[in-house]
Amino acid sequence: MQPIVLTHGGAGGPSADAPEPPNARSEWAAACQHAAQAGLAALVAASSDQSLAAVIAAAIILEDDPRFNAGTGANLRLDGSLELDASLATSDGRFAAVACLRATKNPVLVARAVMNTPHILLCGEGATRFARQQGFPEAAMVTEKALKRWKAARERLQSGNLRPYEERWRDMQFHGTIGAVARAPDGTFAVSCSTGGTSMMLPGRIGDTPIWGAGVFAGEHGAVCATGHGELCIKRMGAFSVYQRMAAGADAQEAIEAEVKAFPHPFEVGFIAVGKTSHGMAATDDYMPRGAAS
Repeated sequence: MQPIVLTHGGAGGPSADAPEPPNARSEWAAACQHAAQAGLAALVAASSDQSLAAVIAAAIILEDDPRFNAGTGANLRLDGSLELDASLATSDGRFAAVACLRATKNPVLVARAVMNTPHILLCGEGATRFARQQGFPEAAMVTEKALKRWKAARERLQSGNLRPYEERWRDMQFHGTIGAVARAPDGTFAVSCSTGGTSMMLPGRIGDTPIWGAGVFAGEHGAVCATGHGELCIKRMGAFSVYQRMAAGADAQEAIEAEVKAFPHPFEVGFIAVGKTSHGMAATDDYMPRGAAS
């Protein structure tokens, strides 16, 4: 099979009171393209687990880019703390994730370490302790951009001047979850996903990223990664919904577009997916930076 790596930098357009910086879309897209190319290089270089190596390499690039809401660029929670989620899945049934991980630069690598244990998901203090035991050091993760976003969110809460979709802390106006999917020449698939969560969230909140079938899914028919409103992705099992359509014979692009169209307004969602003979990328209002390399 033709190898391919797709990446995304999160669904969700800018709000009226937080317009895009000049040239932002092209810069975000270029970053996603760079991540996809890094993933493809890792796929070609790997002697085994090629698709898994690809999605990890791509995720690391985006986790290290402070423009994206994952790893270094992650959102702060309402109390000013920072907690990170990440997951990995492969078409042979392996899945591992971390949730509410603290002060660790590349949560996707901690998820990879969890894949070597008998467990599937580690969260909170246990996930952080595991990361330190595995040699992942504590890292200073709070950026000026994250602080600015956090202060603005708290001001809106205090003033009551909430956006319509923030009535239940549903602010999705940021570039959020990052992710990658890959297809290797041997026909295997893998997916990675990493996030810092939403702009308004309590400590301990877990979104769709580390939830099997919600944020990610992989199987014999392909791999899918979701981004957008995490709570609704969990309820709708967004990634699995796209995968089911692909398993039933739909082209990956068609499968994604059907789920995006069905996603309730005004919430935003996006997906990337690869199948045996097709791939696809789409989001609400087509707002999602993305990259592809083959």
